[in-house]
This record gives sequence, C-alpha cells and structure tokens, in this order.
Amino acid sequence: MAARQVGTVGSLFRYPVKSMLGEQLPELVIGPGGTIGDRAWAMRELAGGRIVSAKKFPRAFELSAAYPIETAAPIVTLPDGRTVAVDAPEAPELISDALGVGIMMEHATADQQLRASFDPQIVFGDVPLEQMLPTIMKYHAVDSGPDSWALPKGTFFDAGQLHLVASGTLAHLAHLNPDSRFDVRRFRPNILIDTGSEPGHFIEDQWMGGTLLIGPIEITVTMPVIRCVMTTHPQTDLPRDLAILRTAADHHEATVGVYAAINRAGRVRIGDPVMLVN
Repeated sequence: MAARQVGTVGSLFRYPVKSMLGEQLPELVIGPGGTIGDRAWAMRELAGGRIVSAKKFPRAFELSAAYPIETAAPIVTLPDGRTVAVDAPEAPELISDALGVGIMMEHATADQQLRASFDPQIVFGDVPLEQMLPTIMKYHAVDSGPDSWALPKGTFFDAGQLHLVASGTLAHLAHLNPDSRFDVRRFRPNILIDTGSEPGHFIEDQWMGGTLLIGPIEITVTMPVIRCVMTTHPQTDLPRDLAILRTAADHHEATVGVYAAINRAGRVRIGDPVMLVN
C-alpha cells in the first residue's frame, strides 16, 4: 500500500454543544462514530422543537463550551463570563436568556432522529439561493420541511463523522479575497491539516474518495462540506464578513473542507503525519 505525506495535524477542535464555540485541544480521541464528546449536546427550541443552529441564531457564537474533565458534563461560558454546566437545573434558563430564545438542553442518544432549524432566506447570507441549489442537489438528498433539515440518526452532526480543513485551502481563499480573514475558526473543523501556506488550489479536492492515515487513525474522505452563513458570523475577534461565504460560492461551489468516515479509530495528536494512500 503506497502512501505519501500530504501534511501534518496542525490544530484540533471539539465542539461539546452544537452551534456554540468549542475548545482547541492538543489531542482528540476519534471513535467509530466521530470525535468523542463532539457535539454531544444541543439546544432544542421550546417553541417548535427544532435543534438550535447558529445558522438561524448567530448569538449562539457568544457562548462557548468545554469539558472540565473528559468524564464530566460540558461547562458553558455565557457572554457575561458566568459559567454553568449543561446538565445543571439552571442551565436552560441562563442559556435561553443569553440566546434570546427559549431552549432546553439535550444529550445525543443512539436512536434519535432530529431536525435542526433552517431558514433558506438567511442560511446562505447574501449568496442567492439559486446559486447554492446546484451544490445542495449535487451532494445532499433533499428532504421535506422548508424550515428544517434532518440530522444524521443518533448525532447532532450536520452530516459527516469527521470534518477536515487544509491550511493550504485557507491560504488559497485568502489569495482570492485578501480583504477577508479566512481563519480556521470560521469553518469549525475537527482537524486542521497543515499543508503549508502556499495558495494555488483547494487542497482537499485531491483527497476526495481517498484514504487518509492521520497518526493511528484511518479515514475515507466522503464529500465536501457545503458552507453557510455561519462562516460569516462574528465570533471573539472575528468580525461579521459576508464575503467569506461569497468567495467560497464564487470560486468553489460554496464548499470548503471535507467530511470523512472513520475506518480505524484512535488518538490523534498535534504534529501527527497525514498520509494519502494511493
């Protein structure tokens, strides 16, 4: 089995609560179904019962979540600096007040089949829906429900088990639009693969359908990640910038990064080599 190195693990991220900001870590445990602890919790709207998405509720990016220890419930940091465990009795009220909508906290279960809020009038920012439809039809089965979309069974993931972005792709986007900051935090991957900073193309296109070895794990790259208005929302020191999504839409069908399926689980660390199997 021939393989060539295409990069190293540059950064690792986990998002304990769907649509909140997450944590940057020195290592991740990748299980058969994805990063352990990733998007293990979500906020459910009391009115309508949909899973809250920052696509519709950008104020979710004013909250962040992290695990104090691996076996504990995540701790949410509110915009005013207060903290609360997601399973604390007072968590729904405090988070509802910060988000501006009534919610309850929910933990992922194996047999769940849930829907997340979706508003086609806002989900793609100022990119016309007509421009996005060919990409959506190409990579996703269209389900019913104009105001929501189905999440994969048993998870709060939008689509794939593992989410990767290459640093060279971000450099290429910055070359195409030097007025915007194509910071990896806007794209919310689990793994940033350091492929260097030379622009030129969208790196992950070369991996599509292939097998990657990342440290001890083996994955199959399954599909590109269709981007939405979440990439344009302000977060910490990053301003609102609609040109982030518009640049991706104009130059790469609004896709940045890839999803992957996990063939062999393991612990991934910063600096691990990333090999593409030929």
